[in-house]
Amino acid sequence: MSDPARAIPAEKAPDRRADEARGGELGARWVAPVLVALIGAFMAILDSSIVNVALPTIMNVFGVDTSGVEWVSTAYLLALGVVVPFTGWLGDTLGYKRLYILSMAAFMGGSLLCSVSLSLNFLIFARVVQAVGGGMIMPTMMAMVYRMVPRTKVGSAMGVLGVALLVAPALGPTLGGYLVEYVDWRWIFTINLPIGVVGIVLAWFVLPEFGSANPGRLDVGGAVTSTVALFCLLLALSKGADWGWGAESTVMLLFVSLVGAVLFVYIELTARSPLLDLRVFRYTSFTMANLMIVVTTVGMYAGLFYLPLFLQNIRDLGALETGLLMMPGALLSGMMMPVVGRLYDRIGARPLVVVGVVLLMVTTYLFHNLSLTTATSTVMFWVMIRGIAMPLANMPAQTAALVDIPNELVGRASSVTNIINRVSGSFGIAVLTSILTTRQTIHAAHFSWALNDANPALAATVDRLSALSGGERGAGFAMAYIQELLLKNAFVSAIDDIFIITSLFTIVALVPALLLKEGIRGKARGSAAAAE
Repeated sequence: MSDPARAIPAEKAPDRRADEARGGELGARWVAPVLVALIGAFMAILDSSIVNVALPTIMNVFGVDTSGVEWVSTAYLLALGVVVPFTGWLGDTLGYKRLYILSMAAFMGGSLLCSVSLSLNFLIFARVVQAVGGGMIMPTMMAMVYRMVPRTKVGSAMGVLGVALLVAPALGPTLGGYLVEYVDWRWIFTINLPIGVVGIVLAWFVLPEFGSANPGRLDVGGAVTSTVALFCLLLALSKGADWGWGAESTVMLLFVSLVGAVLFVYIELTARSPLLDLRVFRYTSFTMANLMIVVTTVGMYAGLFYLPLFLQNIRDLGALETGLLMMPGALLSGMMMPVVGRLYDRIGARPLVVVGVVLLMVTTYLFHNLSLTTATSTVMFWVMIRGIAMPLANMPAQTAALVDIPNELVGRASSVTNIINRVSGSFGIAVLTSILTTRQTIHAAHFSWALNDANPALAATVDRLSALSGGERGAGFAMAYIQELLLKNAFVSAIDDIFIITSLFTIVALVPALLLKEGIRGKARGSAAAAE
């Protein structure tokens, strides 16, 4: 692997050293701007999870089926993935403060259109508008933070930002469930408007100006190939389970995505002004941290996606009740983030991530004990332990990914990390859902052996239920009840298998975790010792 220092043009190296010496563009005055930048990130991430609880209501309002309403989420995901690669180029061209404000304005405009939608097609269009702004908020925010904050304080800053990264997805179902049940489903979009106005006003007055650079002409080849590759991949991952992974449409999308990705990599490595500078993978910490992010993202989504399915479909909890049950874990994550940030500044990413990965693996494995009779207090306890594990495993890796990247490349590197985040989350859910469906069928077939006339336990159970329900009709009700119980057990057993698989997959993250570099202060101590 090439020496990362050689990837920086010689005339720019002194600028980076000067930046590190003075401790960022704002010095000690970075806290307020980081908190302002957090507003947009929190709003965008919250929206991604808050919409899901309203989908059943939207189905009833517009009179559509599941396959139709799924496009409310799918269209947002597709548009989000397509716009992220353009963030670095636009940030260098317009300046990151201006791009951040424009992104929030676009997100607000899309939210307003969503709140007044009179048809499903218009709502889907409005979600695309939302995604154009929402997709650029996160990488823009990350680029600004790494320019404003001293390198020795970047862990503390990421601890603050981690509130948006980990707490917002967990708070979304709670807030969304309350708005849908007690106010109106349109308020899940309307609520973004006052938050966005406050965020834009504060950004205008508090965020520093980031000078625009000269990124050169737009890399048209990279733009086209990245759009095609990401669009086809995300669409295949979103719809593959419905269409079938062996279906012609799914296979064709994956093939086109692969061809587009290969062409994109070739173009970006040979272009004078690439849309995404893939040379950032020369930095060992960036590469290892992104491998970590892939694994921890899959682990995080396994809990966020499948646990609510269990609580709502099996335990018959409402959306609000489910959100309230998961809230203690989210709040605990939020409380841990500043602590983890300070520890990162002192001891670096490696020890924190190793502890976090092990704890995440253990807590994920605990969830394989879910059953029809698992107490909600037990589930809440597991969620709380997981709330401690996620900041340790995720935040230091997110920080280490960019800590060695020169300031002039942070925007491009942040876009790469965000794409990896999006794709790994979609890929993880798609693969795990496919496994879930297969395992559910296997478990149902295994349990169904008991449903035969020769089974004395079944006959005795039917007789008792028949006696309670009354006669022959009661026997029919009894069999229907037993069959429903069988299907529920098959579903729970399949979810248990998912958590076992995810916990084993999480162990893989230990390899890149051990290869992360030590923290800024650790390097400083090493340099001082060498000088002596």
